[in-house]
Amino acid sequence: MTEVAFYHLRRLPLERVLPRLLERTLGSGERAVVLAGSPDRVGSLDSLLWTYDPASWLPHGSARDGHPGDQPVWLTGIDENPNRARFLFLVDGMTSARLADYARCFDLFDGNDAAAVAAARDRWKACRAAGHDLTYWRQSESGGWERKS
Repeated sequence: MTEVAFYHLRRLPLERVLPRLLERTLGSGERAVVLAGSPDRVGSLDSLLWTYDPASWLPHGSARDGHPGDQPVWLTGIDENPNRARFLFLVDGMTSARLADYARCFDLFDGNDAAAVAAARDRWKACRAAGHDLTYWRQSESGGWERKS
């Protein structure tokens, strides 16, 4: 089964956390799909990944760019895996019917939004019922990550 890691964002927003997790993903030799909530959100994440750190470069693309097989990180608003990624990043409360196609899934949610937390709990229950291996990570006061049971 897929390892599904829930990331409870409390202190830093998605725009600060996602690029770092994608850097680590690529550093480990893996490819990623980022499933976002809308085409506009895909566009904003595309801009973010070009500009989040002037000293860094995170290769990525989307349907607008084409050539998904050449893209280590694929940004999309539909449940697809055209770059043969093993890692899936779910943002904006998205879900995937293809979790079993991935080795690892990262479900990032805004811990300061009660509706987002409630929706994440529902996704947790669905993943547990499907037999996936679950972990829960919460941002600490220092900005690091604490694994919770």
